[in-house]
Amino acid sequence: MNSRRNALKMFGAVSLLSMLEAKTVLAAGDKQPPILANVMTPDTALKRLTDGNKRYASGKSNIRDFSKTRVALAKGQNPYASILSCADSRVTPELCFDEGRGDLFVNRLAGNFVTPDILASIEYGSAVLGASVIMVLGHSECGAIKAAIDADKNHTDYPGHIQSITTALNPAVKAGLKNGGDLLNATTLENIKMNVAILKDSAPLLRKLVQDKKLIVVGGLYHLDTGKVDLVA
Repeated sequence: MNSRRNALKMFGAVSLLSMLEAKTVLAAGDKQPPILANVMTPDTALKRLTDGNKRYASGKSNIRDFSKTRVALAKGQNPYASILSCADSRVTPELCFDEGRGDLFVNRLAGNFVTPDILASIEYGSAVLGASVIMVLGHSECGAIKAAIDADKNHTDYPGHIQSITTALNPAVKAGLKNGGDLLNATTLENIKMNVAILKDSAPLLRKLVQDKKLIVVGGLYHLDTGKVDLVA
């Protein structure tokens, strides 16, 4: 776990210069963000996410006219939130938070865990585009988590590169085993918490934004049967 965390920190340091240069270019070219309503504090951003999920879960999602923002978004983007979500086809962040195009900076990977490439993308979302909240979004009945548990308990060797996912998720399985109870749920929650911790402590960009109170990093658990997202960490 420590070696993985250190590798991610090193990657973040290498990418710092290019990120800041990109932010300077964007700032120079844009007098105001494309969507003014997306400029908000971290706490307000988190509330907007949770309010949107309440609408979605209750069947009261907003009706949207995507043509209204097409011209503005062609010139740039300023999403207010960044989501690290599982690639599962049943989980769609824009839908479950009742948002439109340009509102969420979504990064998807089976098992919703941080890799160097995912970290670079998330850094870009907050350090350059200005997303003031990051949510690691796990979900119930996650196939990647199930595969990781199977690999640990039964020594199943998955084909191709799938095994790399189960290997990356193994620390969460080990932590879930210590908790007792339902292993799938425990592992899912531990995986969310672990990746929230990685992002909060990611130097130099994300950690500094968190310390300056310009960014918060939280976890969420999406329930497939209800559509509700519970805050985890």
